[in-house]
Amino acid sequence: MIDSTISFRIIPAKDILIIVPWLQKLGEGKVSEVDLKERILEMITQNYECLGIYDAETLIGICGMWYQTRHYAGRSIEVDHVIIDEKYRNQGLGKRLMQFVYDLALSKKCRWVELNTYVHNFPSHKFYYNEGFVAKGYHFIKEL
Repeated sequence: MIDSTISFRIIPAKDILIIVPWLQKLGEGKVSEVDLKERILEMITQNYECLGIYDAETLIGICGMWYQTRHYAGRSIEVDHVIIDEKYRNQGLGKRLMQFVYDLALSKKCRWVELNTYVHNFPSHKFYYNEGFVAKGYHFIKEL
């Protein structure tokens, strides 16, 4: 189990660009650093926050969160781009992260937690099913 030096904190908007290397890793470098920085700075103006996962003061993971009101769910939080450093995986940290997200969502009067995960990311599917998530639909995209 992870020791007590682990903490979860919202990354302040002034420091938000520290997530760029994490997003580059998650996206396998398909989006340039310049584009990521531009997009992240726009995201923080659109009900976006990013949760940092820290071991003492070292960032070891991130979890993006979008807040919105959905006609079918009411106020909700959408978890996005979750990534945890490989050496911290399989130690219960994901469960602790999600509990932190659930508690944060409840404190913000959210009734629903949503997320998308890539079709080919089978380990995440198992994790989210074990967390009680259910697949309710498909997330379609079309590049323009």
